[in-house]
Amino acid sequence: MTQKNYSDTKHWLRTAKTITEALPYMRRYAGKTFVIKYGGHAMGDVELAEIFARDIVLMKQVGIHPVVVHGGGPQIGAMLERLAIKSEFIDGLRITDADTVSIVEMVLSGTINKQIVTAINKAGGTAIGVSGKDGDLIMASKLRRTQRDKESNIEKILDLGFVGEPREVNPQILTSLEQSGMIPVIAPIGIGAGGETYNINADTVAGAVASAIGATRLLLLTDVAGVMDKNGNLLTDLVSPQVRDLMADGTISGGMIPKLETCLGALDMGVEATVILDGRVPHVLLLEIFTERGVGTLIKADLDQGE
Repeated sequence: MTQKNYSDTKHWLRTAKTITEALPYMRRYAGKTFVIKYGGHAMGDVELAEIFARDIVLMKQVGIHPVVVHGGGPQIGAMLERLAIKSEFIDGLRITDADTVSIVEMVLSGTINKQIVTAINKAGGTAIGVSGKDGDLIMASKLRRTQRDKESNIEKILDLGFVGEPREVNPQILTSLEQSGMIPVIAPIGIGAGGETYNINADTVAGAVASAIGATRLLLLTDVAGVMDKNGNLLTDLVSPQVRDLMADGTISGGMIPKLETCLGALDMGVEATVILDGRVPHVLLLEIFTERGVGTLIKADLDQGE
């Protein structure tokens, strides 16, 4: 005769309550497409990587169409160091010569991409890995950056090598995969007009993909809780004009600026909302999507925009 443990029953009752509370959000987002930029600590931690994969599969199971775009800066750096290839940065962007870009592509499109695909498939999903070169998914052009010389005050053009920016994203490929029940996992590699390979910032690719496919949400996983005010408090809800004001007064600075520029660009292109999330928090995607308050910084285009 099997006896029920009261504490176990209470635990499962709490679980059932949580599921029923998530139901309105499941209904709201069923059939919607969410683009998730996956990187940072969340990708480097084995346990968090397994949780991320299960959460992506759960999203697909309840009717949301997740599209994953991943980074891989630390892994690229480790491989370059192992091969004794010196790596330099300008404004956070890796200078990518011909030798380096081949390593970048190998790590991003090969090792990392397939690890994520394998984890999602192991969790019960059907993921397929692609890079921006597959089917001309991401047509790219050389990224142009300038830098002002402090002494002469003359602005000079920087040559970052094979660092690119998205010029055009082909949404048909992703739509076909979505209709087939597959979960796309995209490596941020683009192809130029002459067939050259470009290394592209993963946040930038995620924003371009979200814009091209008309995503409902763009979720950027980072290693911080979200956007903070000057006192270190999390700002949970912002609109585009507020973000621009926070940039102008220095509240938002450093590496958060390009992330928020990506968010603002996606909002301008019709993405309903963008979210900065702490990827170090287990199940952060589910906490953001299926709870009333969420856990990150939600950004919309304007105050009048509804859910």
